[in-house]
Amino acid sequence: MATAEEVRRYVLKQIQTARQNGEKSISFSALEIHNGLGLKQRFPLVCSAIDADKFLDFASVILIKRDGPKQSSTVRWVFDLKK
Repeated sequence: MATAEEVRRYVLKQIQTARQNGEKSISFSALEIHNGLGLKQRFPLVCSAIDADKFLDFASVILIKRDGPKQSSTVRWVFDLKK
């Protein structure tokens, strides 16, 4: 069973790749993370892990925008990578 820490580490790898490619921002959905980790019905876990203030510090990002309901596959985040 996946943990919030595993979700954050998975997303951090994507953020690091985006930074290496010179991107200034990154956008992803709960569905993309969920599917990437091979999870089943764990959207609340994904959303709470990324919504946590701890994630902002962990990944050194700034939240630009969050769309969607509290916990759903349709949640989408946009982060500034310049921090």
